[in-house]
Amino acid sequence: MCNKLGVVLLFFCFAHLLVAQNQPVKQFLGLKSMKGASFSIMAKEVETGKVLYAYDKDKEVIPASVLKLATSAAALELLGEDYRFATVLEYDGKIANGVLEGNLYIKGSGDPTLGSSHFAEPRSSYTPDKNTFIPQWLEAVAKAGIKKITGAVIADESIFDTEGISMKWVHEDMGSYYGAGSYGISVFDNLYALYLTTGTPGSKPKITETVPAMPSITFHNYIKVASVKTDSCFIVGAPFSNERYLYGALPANKERYLIRGDIPDPALFLAQYVHNSLRVEGVVIEGTPTCYRILSEENRWTNNKRKTLATTYSPTLREIVRIVNERSHNLFTDAILKTLGLQYKPKPGEVISSTGKGIEVVKSHWKEKGLDVSSLWMYDASGLAMADKVTASFICDLLCYMATKSKASDAYIASLPKAGLEGSVANILKGSALQGKALLKSGGMSRVRAYAGYITKDNKQYAIAIFVNNFSGESRLLIKNLEKLLLSLF
Repeated sequence: MCNKLGVVLLFFCFAHLLVAQNQPVKQFLGLKSMKGASFSIMAKEVETGKVLYAYDKDKEVIPASVLKLATSAAALELLGEDYRFATVLEYDGKIANGVLEGNLYIKGSGDPTLGSSHFAEPRSSYTPDKNTFIPQWLEAVAKAGIKKITGAVIADESIFDTEGISMKWVHEDMGSYYGAGSYGISVFDNLYALYLTTGTPGSKPKITETVPAMPSITFHNYIKVASVKTDSCFIVGAPFSNERYLYGALPANKERYLIRGDIPDPALFLAQYVHNSLRVEGVVIEGTPTCYRILSEENRWTNNKRKTLATTYSPTLREIVRIVNERSHNLFTDAILKTLGLQYKPKPGEVISSTGKGIEVVKSHWKEKGLDVSSLWMYDASGLAMADKVTASFICDLLCYMATKSKASDAYIASLPKAGLEGSVANILKGSALQGKALLKSGGMSRVRAYAGYITKDNKQYAIAIFVNNFSGESRLLIKNLEKLLLSLF
């Protein structure tokens, strides 16, 4: 028995030292910025499962956006790569002599891509007033002969709950462009552009406009102009709140400087937007635009029978997942998670959020596929929550499964950007021997850097996951050292 135990211990010691004895890894671990930091790596051959490198592969680490790999893979498996969201323009009551005696409804299915700039052509010239679904809806109303609405434009976002963001997100994420909440109705990436004019250092910038117009928001401007090249601004505010607080610094002497924030209540905003668009077309609307959340809180929500005027479909899930992993789109990922949650059947008396349901579905799926989910701690899908945890071992097993067993293998692998060429890793490994040969999802937040994906070497495909938590010093210097490490190992 003792001899067997000794063999087992020797095996695990060898596996742990497989990378530690590698000179490039020893050099990386010896960096000043790695003092007190956590480092985890695993690389294995996809076809055989043979481990090429491993160090602290079972250590639970903060994954940042690498967590998106788990949700996007589960979505392709469970929903199918051809899945599309549908947003439906409906009405109740009756239409007679050009008058809709009833309400106009926008029925959401959780589509995060409605009016998204990521699917506009050309994206560089996108504005919310062009290249959108709005003309289709205006045409449908006109075709129905509606010139007057006695009721109101109502957004029905009831498919998800009102917890737009994870309870584990930190203060600085709330209100930011990357921290937009996901709801039953989303529109224009749930973002607005805020334009400011700056003067001399020490002065306060002037807010000039928002696009689209956000007249309901009150901005409390605490930004200072400074002698800097880039901004360090935060737009801070809670979901459904029309109070937004601006902090940080902006470069001096800029005529039109752009920062972005999240639309506080996308469903209500869309109802107002459609209301205003119809009025411009000459349609008279007697009621005030509103949404399910407000009406249900006031006990005024009704489930009247409705008829369809128009249906707007999203791009395919394959296309959406490509944006998720190439552009690291938080809103898209969290909306996909909540959509998966629609498959969850709550236990008797169980109270669980739309996000919580999605997490249960994702974890259950990967457990059924034979992956060890005991180290998968999810509090969102996007990886913004610092409480999220994974291991390099789990991510590598996930990557190997998707490459060898999944029916959506091609779509999944194609969703990962080519290092040095595309998306969030366009500047990683640029000009190196791994440019275009490494397909990597990046993850980054304060004192966290992570990469995971596939690397081709000697006509073999390897799954790799590498995480650094709690490093010190500049992020750009750490990234350079991670590049050196990857080039040395591969």
